Amino acid sequence: MKIDRATSTPLHRQIYERFRTAIEQGLLHPGDRVASARSLASELGVARGTVETAYNQLAGEGYFSPQGQAGTVVSPSLPSPRSARRTPQRAETRAFDPALAEAAPPPPLQLGIPALDAFPRKLWARLAARRARATTAADMFYGDPSGHSLLRTAIATYLRVSRGVSCHPSQVFVTGGYRASLALISHTLLDRDERVWVEDPGYPPTREVLRSAGQRTVPVPVDEEGLVVARGVRKAAKARMAVVTPSHQAPLGVSMSLARRLQLLDWASQAKAWIVEDDYDGEYRYAGPPLPALKSLDRHDRVLYAGSFSKVLYPGLALGYVVVPESLRDAFGEAARTWSNGCPQITQAVVADFIREGHFSRHLKKMRLLYARRRHMLAAALLKAFGEDVRIDLQAGGMHLIARFGRRREGDEALARRAQLAGLNCQPLSVRGTARFRDEGLLMGFTNVGSALHAQQLAAKLHKALGREP
Repeated sequence: MKIDRATSTPLHRQIYERFRTAIEQGLLHPGDRVASARSLASELGVARGTVETAYNQLAGEGYFSPQGQAGTVVSPSLPSPRSARRTPQRAETRAFDPALAEAAPPPPLQLGIPALDAFPRKLWARLAARRARATTAADMFYGDPSGHSLLRTAIATYLRVSRGVSCHPSQVFVTGGYRASLALISHTLLDRDERVWVEDPGYPPTREVLRSAGQRTVPVPVDEEGLVVARGVRKAAKARMAVVTPSHQAPLGVSMSLARRLQLLDWASQAKAWIVEDDYDGEYRYAGPPLPALKSLDRHDRVLYAGSFSKVLYPGLALGYVVVPESLRDAFGEAARTWSNGCPQITQAVVADFIREGHFSRHLKKMRLLYARRRHMLAAALLKAFGEDVRIDLQAGGMHLIARFGRRREGDEALARRAQLAGLNCQPLSVRGTARFRDEGLLMGFTNVGSALHAQQLAAKLHKALGREP
């Protein structure tokens, strides 16, 4: 709050108007506590009586409610949100900015969201509270931008056991998620205008991050065995990097065959190129154990392994990591110090405790069983609702399915729009690829389908939304 001593408007009136405007524009909400008259007077450099005069006027008009020893709050009886009075404003001032809207739960069938209802919140709260109580002065200082040492060690141990990735904790760099990992890799290893293979179809943020960093993406087709390496060699044999999702291709869901994995590694070795393995949901496989990571086959240190906690815990953590070859450890350490202040230390420590105490492995096992059931429930409900008009692709793993609707003149983009208007966040498959990619279908996340009845309700809602063609 700023006051203008040069204007003729009394100081108490300026304070009164600032608070009233903040309440009417929704910046202060009913029940919000405001600063004491003493502390605000000290902050503004005015007499305490000046602030008390403004507070008394706000209380008299019903904006404030004194609560005795508890201080003063915005009156709980005010409607929320209160409609802003039509006061003259500058043209560029907006009372409501959609970018500042409060977060809402994900809509049904949202892609890439783990089962939020199945997350062990009480256990997590207990671990977080324990860490908060044990906070020391060192914990409150800047942490290592490469990541909390306990978390880096926990990740390295987990990857060695579950994904076949042998690495030292110093090779693990904690980031703000997949985008941050890819940006760190790009800034560290690539120059502008260098070419990078990306999957066609693929994950849109991969292209966005690379292009914003000045790289040229080269779309390489994907078939039932994964990335077609031979096509990539023909299109750009001297590309500097390839970004792939070998365990569960995004979005087709296929797993890269062993022959293709070896072919890709051989190309990287000969071309002195790098491979980024985005193992975004490799833990979720419903037919047999999870596949070993591509990194586990790397004998020439050309693979950088990128993982994230968004799919296995929850996306609000905003935590990911990248495992780099030993030869790149110092370069990435320097880049991390240059580009980042690191992620919140206490959050990293809680995740480390969750892994080290065995909760993480138990949680993943529970989620694999749960997702297999929820996938079956949604697929069965769609088949019951649409009959022969739908074909469901169920791959061996992943967190989404692809529904293809036959005998329709409309494309999948039009179908997706109709579903979204009905509140179902289906996504069109066709837009995930280039113009040469011809496949169509609707991508649907099944992880938050809570029951068979819920699945039937969603399928019925989708059937009604798609209805007859216009």
